[in-house]
Amino acid sequence: MIALNNLHLINGHDPVNIGVEGKLITSVNFDGVEADELTLNFSDAMALPGLINSHDHLDFNLFPQLGDLFYRNYTEWGKHIHQHYKQQIQQVLKVPVELRAAWGVYKNLLGGVTTVVDHSDGPKYKDELINVVQAYHCLHSVQFEKHWRRKLNNPLKLKHPYVIHTGEGVDELAHQEIDELLKGNYFKKKLIGIHGVAMKAEQAERFEALVWCPQSNYFLLNQTADIKNLKQHTPILFGTDSTLTSEWNIWGHLRLAAQTKHLSAAELWMSVTTSPAKTWRLNTGELAPGKDADIVIAKDPDQGYRNLYSLNPEDLLLVMYRGRINLFDEEIYQQLEDLDFPLQQFDRVKIGNAYKYIAGGVTRLMEHIKTYYPKVTFPILPA
Repeated sequence: MIALNNLHLINGHDPVNIGVEGKLITSVNFDGVEADELTLNFSDAMALPGLINSHDHLDFNLFPQLGDLFYRNYTEWGKHIHQHYKQQIQQVLKVPVELRAAWGVYKNLLGGVTTVVDHSDGPKYKDELINVVQAYHCLHSVQFEKHWRRKLNNPLKLKHPYVIHTGEGVDELAHQEIDELLKGNYFKKKLIGIHGVAMKAEQAERFEALVWCPQSNYFLLNQTADIKNLKQHTPILFGTDSTLTSEWNIWGHLRLAAQTKHLSAAELWMSVTTSPAKTWRLNTGELAPGKDADIVIAKDPDQGYRNLYSLNPEDLLLVMYRGRINLFDEEIYQQLEDLDFPLQQFDRVKIGNAYKYIAGGVTRLMEHIKTYYPKVTFPILPA
């Protein structure tokens, strides 16, 4: 049993104690928790469910943002960057895809993401650091996926939803693309759309959910989806996309989303917790007995949803995935050392002015990546 004591919850008043046994949360209450394995005591800290990032391309997170115009749609952007950024693209692609994707996992972990949906048919992943959702069928888009109709209508693939970029543009072509997708879905397979900037209400009703990536949308298109309207017609999930079109820090994405006021502060929080947990059929998204012990502990920004979005990776004190601590702050180092925690399995890194300890050999990974791509820049430094 692990005990995490003296933690505030969002909009909570009295602190609670969280008990964890194995991979699950066993209790969230005001009473003490007896732990035979590990007890950590916190001060001025809040507990959050691990974030769920519903759209990323894990192997694209070594790229800088590419593009210096506002585009009408994603195909126009794709042509432009391959014409004008060939050298930068080639430099990154020298790094083996497994290493690039491994960094993408760390990018998410550093922000408190414990579940990510990787929009890729790339490498399969072990689930030691975060959960990489793979229970879905991946189609890139109507324009870039060859034989998309045949793949979508495969009669043998019925169990999982199909996930596809759609309506990523501001022109009529982007809107028509959604109609083409829906018309070509002969067997009415479950669809989860990504971006949907050109999506209308009548189209949204035919999707299982829409993944909103506002920072990526504004970078490419200077516009985002009409989420204030679309949320009435389909569940809204939240995604970051990769660093090709956005920053690495998911909290920056959430701040931008909050500023649009398309979702209330509470609705926005649901889009990275309970809503995606339901859509992707996950046993997580909330802090409750019987749920997976995906827990983020952060410095308390005076509680409440609105102040929540002031957080940054520097403010995270601990990230736990299915009962396993994968990241912790130097503030709790002494407590862990006194409890004979296996500190030698963690690398010490610096994020901004904060020092974190991260599992899994992240510094070795960074050094390996640099042998292929010496000019790479990371948001953390070995310390």
